[in-house]
Amino acid sequence: MLFNLFSKKKQQDKGRIAKEKLKKPKIKQAAGQEAARLEIEKIKEARKELKIDKEKESAKPEKADTIQQQKQKPEISELKIEANRILRSAQITEKATALENINQYVFKVFPKANKSEVAKSVGAVYAVDVEKVMMVKAPAKRKRLGRTQGWQKGYKKAIVCIKKGQSIELLPR
Repeated sequence: MLFNLFSKKKQQDKGRIAKEKLKKPKIKQAAGQEAARLEIEKIKEARKELKIDKEKESAKPEKADTIQQQKQKPEISELKIEANRILRSAQITEKATALENINQYVFKVFPKANKSEVAKSVGAVYAVDVEKVMMVKAPAKRKRLGRTQGWQKGYKKAIVCIKKGQSIELLPR
């Protein structure tokens, strides 16, 4: 509470000092016109600086700039980095190997990933054209070993269909 009082006091002092600088000086006849002219020029410069500072604070980026930044596509390296977060691993089971014959590949994915993110990341990592993505959520299962009970984590998997003629090599030969 004391800190707030001191900081408010400092802000009030700063405002008071700035106002004093901006006030027009009372020109005395004895001081001479030259000294008065110099003082007036200093005040005008101080006002200009304050005006420029206020304009910088209130300036907002133009809409055209933000739209152009949004339209720029991320580089391939950025997509691959993001793909490592989305694609956890390829699922290699009997069913998954059978699906490879009809150009469908199965991947375990991040639980909050959606179809479009999976399609982009598979396309970026494996350089293939993705036609369709199907998502499946495997629920958590209750497991028991002797007297101890626990849960096997659930996961999300994506079945990705790619164009005919293209293939993904999941296991290096």
